Amino acid sequence: MSLNEPRFAVVLTTIPPEMDAEDLAHTLVADRLAACVSVLPAMLSVYRWSGAIETATERQVVVKTTSDCVGALRERLHALHPYEVPEFIVLGIADGSEAYLGWVQLETRRP
Repeated sequence: MSLNEPRFAVVLTTIPPEMDAEDLAHTLVADRLAACVSVLPAMLSVYRWSGAIETATERQVVVKTTSDCVGALRERLHALHPYEVPEFIVLGIADGSEAYLGWVQLETRRP
């Protein structure tokens, strides 16, 4: 599949363990901002925040989408996210299965 138009992306974010990950995933898919959202098991994160080194349990969220949806996805995640500065990292997809990327395009298409 040509990745010139449309382009595809994987978006990474983390959430605290008390946040309802399944609800977040359902919302993003229902809003057609993601074709698929994968939520990984709890992990340990170590980071600097406000001058102190912090340790927290988080869950990694992996969102498969199109580059056209990234802006709206960013806004929706920031509205739903409890963190003051949520992780929002966009990784462009350089190559992939034509069938899978076609499915991502179809499932993120707005009616």
